[in-house]
This record gives sequence, C-alpha cells and structure tokens, in this order.
Amino acid sequence: MSDPPPMVTRFAPSPNGPLHLGHALSAIIAHDLAKAGGGRFLLRIEDIDGPRSRPELAGEFRRDLAWLGLEWDEVPAQSTRLDRYAAVAEVLKARGLLYPCTCTRTEIAAARARAGNVGFIYPGTCKRTPPAPDRAAAWRLDSARALAETGRLVWVDDLAGSIPVDLSGLGDVVLMRKDLPASYHLAVTLDDAADGVTLVTRGADLFAASHVHRTLQALLGLPVPRWHHHALLTDDTGQKLAKRRGSPALAERRLAGEDGRMLAAQLRLQHLRLGT
Repeated sequence: MSDPPPMVTRFAPSPNGPLHLGHALSAIIAHDLAKAGGGRFLLRIEDIDGPRSRPELAGEFRRDLAWLGLEWDEVPAQSTRLDRYAAVAEVLKARGLLYPCTCTRTEIAAARARAGNVGFIYPGTCKRTPPAPDRAAAWRLDSARALAETGRLVWVDDLAGSIPVDLSGLGDVVLMRKDLPASYHLAVTLDDAADGVTLVTRGADLFAASHVHRTLQALLGLPVPRWHHHALLTDDTGQKLAKRRGSPALAERRLAGEDGRMLAAQLRLQHLRLGT
C-alpha cells in the first residue's frame, strides 16, 4: 500500500491592507501543519480585488512571514489566472448552472432578503425575471440546480468532522463578478486544485464558504481536500481582528524592532489555548 501524498497547505492573503495578528496565526497554523507532516506550505497572493489591491503589499507580506520565521514556496498570484477562471465560468454557463444578475446590494436589501450565514441571501429576483441584457451583470450559481446535479455531498473538517453540504444559508452565490471573471468562491476553488492543496486552513469565519467550494469541486471534477477552520483571534471588544477595523499591522511591529519569532511562539501558545 503506497504512502499518502505529502500534505500541502497554503496562506492566501489579499493585498488590500496590511497583515495583522489574525493573519499571522492563520499562516503559522498552515505552516506548522505542513512542516509537521513533511509537506509544503504555499504562499499565494489573491490580488484580484480591483482598485483595492495594492501590489506593493505583496512584498510586505513576504517580509512579515520571514520575520515570523516561516518558510514557504510561492505559487502564481490570482492575477495570472484570469483566463482559467473565465474558461471554467463559461463551462458552467453552458451547463445552465449560472444565471445573470444585475441587482445591487441596495436592491437586494430592499427586497427584504433574509439573513444568511454571510450577509443577505439573494432572493432570486433575476432568476425569476431575467435582467435586461444591456445592464452589467454578475453571474450566480443556481444552487438548486447544482445540488440536483451533484446529489448529496459532504466535506471533512479536521475539527468539526464530516459536514453535509447545505447551501441554504448562502443561497445563489456570485461566481463571476461584474468586473472580473471570478468571485472569491470560484477563484479559490480553482486555485487550491491547481496548487495541489490537500488541507485548506483558514479562519472559522469562512466555514460556511466550504459548502460552496465542495459543491464546485463536485461539479468540476476537482480533487477534494480536507479543511481546518481554526478559531479567530479577537480584540478587546470581542470582535475578530480585521483590516477594515484598523487592527495593528505586523509591519509596524516588525519595523519597530519586535522579535518576530518570539511573537510567533506566543501565537502558537495562544492557538493551543484556543484548542484549535
């Protein structure tokens, strides 16, 4: 009986703001899980966030990770993969699994959409009444049609066990944005398959997204990894650390002369206390 392939994990930050302690913990967990199993830890820059992406931050990210004492292999950034995203999206369109949607967030909220796992669940306005073709459209996954095609699915989280796929808390998510050939869901699913990722490590705030990603893997015949959704670091108010709330940047601590390896050791201890 052959040995299982080496573990491959990844850290995939978006250069739309500096890294903070929450990012450091995610990177450390992914790094340590891979290295403990003699595997590979990958760095992938997810740089397709339009004008919010700041190319110069990718270099800062590399310096931050090195300062923490991490070692990685770098794979191509998302901006080099747009043609692949577009080609796969066209396949999904041809199979009748996507439909165009011109609704804005304001229109979705005005339609009294119900709250889901992440924001409002799209009420299906454009699925019931196709939009005018002259309006810019995003393309949504028809979740009911997708699950009818895949049948029952499960995915496995190292901490939570076997999870049945359930898209009811997310609805028909966007797979192609109005300005790009892929949303986060499509891009990250294709990237993880292309990069050979066997264990997807990320924060518990993205737990629900894995229902979508497992569905796409089944629709596209992609390899199925395991997942590891770790607990989040929080600030003094109990909110998760986030760029948009101005959580202190790793680069500031690095440039102030703090010992990055010692900080990484402290985060490992904190991770143990979180039990994840």
